[in-house]
Amino acid sequence: MPIQILPPQLANQIAAGEVVERPASVVKELVENSLDAGADQILIEIERGGSKKILIRDNGSGIAEAELGLALSRHATSKISSLDDLEQIVSLGFRGEALASISSVSRLTLTSKPAAQDKAWQAYAEGRDMQVQIKPAAHPDGSSIEVLDLFFNTPARRKFLRSDKTEFAHIDELVKRLALSRFDVSWTLIHNGQTVRQLKKAESREAQQKRVAALCGKNFLEQAAFVEVAYDDLKLWGWVLQPSACKEQLQCQYSYVNGRMMKDKLLNHAIRQAYGSLLSAEQQPAFVLYLDINPRQVDVNVHPAKHEVRFHQARLVHDFVASALTNALLQLEPQQHSVEVASTTEPAALSRAETAAQQRGAEQRQQAVSAPAYAARPSAYAGQPYRPAVAQPVAPSWPVFAEKTQRMEQSDSVVLREALISQNRYLLCSVSDQLWVIDIAASTASLWLEQGADPLPLLMPVRLTLQQAEQQFLLSKADLLSHLGFDFLVNNQTLIVRAVPAWLRQSAVAQWLPLWLQGWLQQQDHQLLSLLLQQLLSSALLQAVVLIKNFPLLSQQGPYWHAVPLDLTASIQLLQDSDGS
Repeated sequence: MPIQILPPQLANQIAAGEVVERPASVVKELVENSLDAGADQILIEIERGGSKKILIRDNGSGIAEAELGLALSRHATSKISSLDDLEQIVSLGFRGEALASISSVSRLTLTSKPAAQDKAWQAYAEGRDMQVQIKPAAHPDGSSIEVLDLFFNTPARRKFLRSDKTEFAHIDELVKRLALSRFDVSWTLIHNGQTVRQLKKAESREAQQKRVAALCGKNFLEQAAFVEVAYDDLKLWGWVLQPSACKEQLQCQYSYVNGRMMKDKLLNHAIRQAYGSLLSAEQQPAFVLYLDINPRQVDVNVHPAKHEVRFHQARLVHDFVASALTNALLQLEPQQHSVEVASTTEPAALSRAETAAQQRGAEQRQQAVSAPAYAARPSAYAGQPYRPAVAQPVAPSWPVFAEKTQRMEQSDSVVLREALISQNRYLLCSVSDQLWVIDIAASTASLWLEQGADPLPLLMPVRLTLQQAEQQFLLSKADLLSHLGFDFLVNNQTLIVRAVPAWLRQSAVAQWLPLWLQGWLQQQDHQLLSLLLQQLLSSALLQAVVLIKNFPLLSQQGPYWHAVPLDLTASIQLLQDSDGS
């Protein structure tokens, strides 16, 4: 068969395969057109789950008579006109494909009247011939679009439609998401002549909460916290459910970028990371969150259905969302700061596998706000608080240790297979198919000397409420803390941490800082440098986490006995020789 240009009807039906997946897809495209037209009243009328009839009526700006026929053509739009417009999209639609694609697989009637026009005009098209018929009509200011007999000319597509009940459930879920995206719009949803949803405008915060309760459930709103954080051109606001109330069933999980509905992987990852170990593997987070960002910093033209976006500064956005939600959730769950004490005879085990954590999409919260890593951290620990050894460890002379020259290759990431803390002093871990023994105390001090006390600014400053004694103590030690790499402000019993020492970049400041302050106040001797080394990371677990995340650096520096690779061949031979004797 020779190469040829496809007929317009066939090309539109192929495009419809991407745009029109089911009746809910039609509703989405048409309602987004209404919102782009400035409508604040939208009625959605459905018959037989949308397969028989979909009617969208709005009070938007309308379409002029001369443009009605053009509106049903492919790649015809009023929303962008240049590449510069494409790089800063603020409208929900912009491709100019929806109406042409929908009319190619249905019988479509578009009636519209701009306020400046004397009368309304109506355009009709159906998939058989794609010819647009235009005639006068009676209609108030705004537009109505009626879609009849969806997929009537594509039986293969029509047979894949589910039951009317299932298809309408998808439409109802879509309307919920749309209604949560635009509180300034009133919504009416009718199915088979019965009003299913009727939502008034909700412009005040109280009215918005009522709408959230109506759509997500009263229990969600009662157990959710309102979040509002801004940083430069970024703003995150909305509601997050407290971890103890999260269930195994999928609940409200709605996120929006500049008012656009999203199911973005990066945002979901950041949200799940913020919840981290506060949730079990089976629990699902619940949230209604809105991210406002400069349109030039986000590309919405990367997904056929526009469900995903690409951020130009993806790490910045990820860290901003994760940091803001982490701080909010820590305030909701203060009990997470408690430390459990167990017998010292049982070594504490770190989480088994990075792979399992990644499958759950749950990265733990002891990753830094300023530069989070995308590797799993240990999720649980029970053990005695760590006390550094006074004497330096002696270099072992056993043959089970590899030669000093054996080093781990420099790498930006570490694949942690398994790790174990023994005697609250040694870390045994399998990293990149190599077993290592790490002296926790010596390696922590070595990192301190290697990376120094240079302050590393946090992406989002951490805010904590202080007791009077804590505030006085911090103010009295401000100069020394500054030399140690901390940058903070204290005002009206509020602590704002703006920077931490570089080697703490992977730690959750909001989690360990309250414990650190409590430990300081309980000490009789306030020799701050000594206390810093003992209490900055007061458990062997937290030290182990920092060491693992800094393992590439640690494995390259000396003395070599701080991190020693094991020679398995020599170890096995040693055991065999022992058995033989």
